[in-house]
Amino acid sequence: MSNNKKQILVVDDELDMLMAIKLRLEASGYEVATATDGLEGLNAARKLKPDIIILDIMLPKMNGYKVSRFLKFDEEYKHIPVIMLTALSGDEDRTTGVETGANAYITKPFETQELVDTVRRFLGD
Repeated sequence: MSNNKKQILVVDDELDMLMAIKLRLEASGYEVATATDGLEGLNAARKLKPDIIILDIMLPKMNGYKVSRFLKFDEEYKHIPVIMLTALSGDEDRTTGVETGANAYITKPFETQELVDTVRRFLGD
């Protein structure tokens, strides 16, 4: 494996959740950037062009559906996989997630290993 660590952007407004995910992914060998609201997440995604984005839906300033839609309808960013990680577990929420560009949809509470496995699957690790 090369020294170039793959970069993951995690967007979640729950700081405990954000830190837990960040630590787990860093322990798995990834570089992790974080954002705590949708607008900050969108700006970070555009600036960093991460290899993958883990995105909560219920966020201040702009929800995850909108963040995903902005990125997926932009030629420059549409290739970036988006994993929606959310407490919204209804079929309708899941459908909206897929319609707005989510490549995977994981509901909270979740197993961190499931998240790591999903990230690895998309990054080909």
